[in-house]
Amino acid sequence: MELRSDGIKKGLARAPHRSLLYADGLTEHEMNQPFIGVISSQNEVIPGHLHIQDLADAVKAGIRTAGGTPFQMSTIGVCDGIAMNNEGMHYSLVSREVIADSVECAVQGHQFDGVVLLPGCDKIIPGMLIAACRLNIPAIVVTAGPMLAGRAKNGCETDLNTLFDAVGQVTAGTMNDDDLKFYERTSCPTCGSCSGMFTANSISCLSEAIGMAMPGNGTIPAVYSERLRMAKQAGMRIMDLVREGITPSQVVTPEAIHNGMVLDMAFGGSTNTMLHLTAIAAEAGHPITLDDWDEVCKKTPNITRIAPAGPKHIEDLYFAGGIRALMGELWRGGCLKEALTCHGPLSAWLEGAPKPDGDIIRTIDNAYSQEGGLKVMRGNLAPDGAVVKQSAVAPEMRKHSGPARVFNCEDDAVAAILGGKIVPGDVIVIRYEGPAGGPGMREMLTPTSVIVGMGLSKSVALLTDGRFSGATKGPAVGHVSPEAQAGGPIALVEEGDQITVDIDEGTLTLHVDDDELARRRAAWQPPAPKYTKGVLARYARLVSSADKGAILQ
Repeated sequence: MELRSDGIKKGLARAPHRSLLYADGLTEHEMNQPFIGVISSQNEVIPGHLHIQDLADAVKAGIRTAGGTPFQMSTIGVCDGIAMNNEGMHYSLVSREVIADSVECAVQGHQFDGVVLLPGCDKIIPGMLIAACRLNIPAIVVTAGPMLAGRAKNGCETDLNTLFDAVGQVTAGTMNDDDLKFYERTSCPTCGSCSGMFTANSISCLSEAIGMAMPGNGTIPAVYSERLRMAKQAGMRIMDLVREGITPSQVVTPEAIHNGMVLDMAFGGSTNTMLHLTAIAAEAGHPITLDDWDEVCKKTPNITRIAPAGPKHIEDLYFAGGIRALMGELWRGGCLKEALTCHGPLSAWLEGAPKPDGDIIRTIDNAYSQEGGLKVMRGNLAPDGAVVKQSAVAPEMRKHSGPARVFNCEDDAVAAILGGKIVPGDVIVIRYEGPAGGPGMREMLTPTSVIVGMGLSKSVALLTDGRFSGATKGPAVGHVSPEAQAGGPIALVEEGDQITVDIDEGTLTLHVDDDELARRRAAWQPPAPKYTKGVLARYARLVSSADKGAILQ
């Protein structure tokens, strides 16, 4: 079989290359086998990555079992929870592009015949998926797996979001320091990606839907031995893909992207998935728009509500049959399209899938909503669109009008909320936090959680050109496009302007007449860049708007 790696190990001119490879300890037998890259984001700071070396070892065992020679290399990661509400969050979304570039460099620089990618957490998974589409060599993604949920003293499940909400509860005097300390010690009890349907687990589940991951990838808990077996199977399966010549261009097709969007709407994933799947689709050569998302939303029932939209966590979805059971119901309902996955035809995988249990996974006929869990919003405040996790919004806040409380950064907004300056009825506007303006489109779990913790989630809305954590709940509308830095209408909002957020109609309306907006626009000047050197300065110059996936142009 002709191999890419022959270019670094065959022929007279490659004698120096072979000498270096023999220096790695390779035998002649290993030299003649396909070379498989195993790219890991293992590190000692992110809980979702602590155990990835165990998965990498299992993948390498599977590769060797199936006749390949594995080579492990590394890339970076940023923990969104640790980076939240500080300067570190500017670097989180940016890291997605750095990761994609680093994987490309590692794989192309060594001409691997195939690659198994081992990411964990929010930006690392989409970064590696973008790289897989760009490289277009046989590839499988094995993610870190979900963390188990914590347990409160009353037996209810807890997670990282419990702590973010607790900040507001302590501020409001409804939680004491002892309870806070208990949750600090217990809400994140194991390694793995934070236990709700937050960004990492959302995109990990979508990896199954678009065919780039093995069955169970999205829901097998990180600490289960079953995950090690899945990793070994992925190592064996990559060898089949190499021999059969199956690459991401045959897997990440328009049909597969459609299936990913459908699953996202069915389980109401993080709004970040709309950024990431849009970026993955663009890299795969099948771009999608917010109009495409809106169309899928209107046709897809929301049949699963995992935290923050409900009290259950990913481990509960695992025991209900996982993504196979969820997609099986969607398949029987005619919501999905036939596609090739890394482990075979989608239809073959979903044949005989477990039926919905009626609790964690509902039937289409008994859906929570006949619309998807994520909603596209438009209007004179967001002509290019915005997004909201509508499945996590209380019924009484699906339409809300109130005066704008305007802040030019997240930090000022958080100070105002904690300082008691936000009152029921307000519409908080946080701007200049978009892809270019931030730069890096900071996640804003802190203000939304403090709003919840202080008892304002059913009386206050929040709009931003930044983005939200998958743990965000309530009427929090993000990705407002165009962003303020680009002169979008959000830059023209003034304190006290009336704003209406109508989720049922999908509209964001700034109640200011066109003449007044024109006057404000004539007087507006973009602020100076916040960073003038380094990766953030380059990112701000190159990044697209949120509605296009915040990709580099």
